[in-house]
Amino acid sequence: MTTQQEQFVGWLRSVAPYIHAHRGKTFVVAIAGELIAAGRLNALVQDVALLAAMGVRIVLIHGFRPQIEDQLREKGVGSRYSHGMRVTDAIALDAAQEAAGQLRFEIEATFSQGLPNTPMAGATVRVVSGNFITAKPVGVIDGLDFQHTGLVRKVDAPTIQRALEYGAVVLMSPFGFSPTGEAFNLSMEDVASSVAAAVRAHKLIMITEVAGVIDENHNLVPELTATQAENLLARLPDPQQPTDTAFYLRHAVRAVRGGVGRAHIIPFALDGSLLVELFTHDGVGTMIADEHLEHLREATADDVGGILQLIGPLEAEGVLVKRNRTEIERDIANYTVLEHDGIIFGCAALYPYPEQKTGEMAALTVDPSAQGQGDGERILKRIEQRARAQGLQSIFVLTTRTMHWFIKRGFVLVEREWLPPDRRLRYDDQRRSRVLVKRLA
Repeated sequence: MTTQQEQFVGWLRSVAPYIHAHRGKTFVVAIAGELIAAGRLNALVQDVALLAAMGVRIVLIHGFRPQIEDQLREKGVGSRYSHGMRVTDAIALDAAQEAAGQLRFEIEATFSQGLPNTPMAGATVRVVSGNFITAKPVGVIDGLDFQHTGLVRKVDAPTIQRALEYGAVVLMSPFGFSPTGEAFNLSMEDVASSVAAAVRAHKLIMITEVAGVIDENHNLVPELTATQAENLLARLPDPQQPTDTAFYLRHAVRAVRGGVGRAHIIPFALDGSLLVELFTHDGVGTMIADEHLEHLREATADDVGGILQLIGPLEAEGVLVKRNRTEIERDIANYTVLEHDGIIFGCAALYPYPEQKTGEMAALTVDPSAQGQGDGERILKRIEQRARAQGLQSIFVLTTRTMHWFIKRGFVLVEREWLPPDRRLRYDDQRRSRVLVKRLA
């Protein structure tokens, strides 16, 4: 096998847990009109089609701010914004209707591509659109009449769900109608967060012109709890433009508080940002969840498959001793796992020897995509805590390749005769593992 082939196999194995986790889930993907204006629609549609092929249910909602601006410029009219919303008079409403019609046509045409030797070759993606939104007027705020600018009143979730069950991508424009047939211009973010909550989506993903949430040191914040995001919003000024990061963040929090599993704010400037966010540990933007996504906990029977998948590559390389499913199921109570967003990224097991007041830490593993972030050390500390709770005075490991990692963390090299008698009898002479011990204070 060539190096390139090995890299491909390794990459495919690394994304497999995400493929399993995402299959059958509902994602609401909201794309800013700026993405389309920047000529990135074709690539985005290919990525969405790939998700659909993996069994992800997709609701796609497009924005159209720059397209409305273009229409208004052609008409010689300027735009007015307040409180992060467009003031939609009769001319702006007409411009919005024209822009929405053109964009919907363009998006549907892009999904219909099937040229050979392209990512869409052989793809059959059905797109369903409809009047799924009942709207209400914003009305007058601080003395300003927003006229035809509206808010979502109700979402026809059952009809959307039926279309998703049929296997179609549901395409929605930020437009709604009152029961009397009056049209209202809505914001993409309002529609996206409302729809995501109504259909109980697992994820709301907003692909925008901003990179995500940036802290005071100009660094990207990769993850926020809903409470942290609310505290941040309380310190920020109210967004005056719909392109303000705070505007996206406000709707992300609203979605999560409405029952959506996760909300993401990611940039369209990075090609493939949707795939990077969904299929890598760190992602590329900011994720908002109701609670912290990373959990260090004791394993349960439901974790057996995830542990096998995690340790399998290291067993194949000979780094870890092979363990079959029956062994892991039998010993599952000994395992500690590190879970992130429903996927296991690290594990270790503690096998106690009470008579010798020591225990063996085995199968310490961190997924390659998450290494270098201190997760291995966190798992080690958790194993140490479990050992102390059982009255053990030391833990030991047997390793063939990671001796120096353990030495840096307080382990010392000993002869194999140090091992408890039962463990010494099972020592594999062919592996020639080094024995290292750490005393617990």
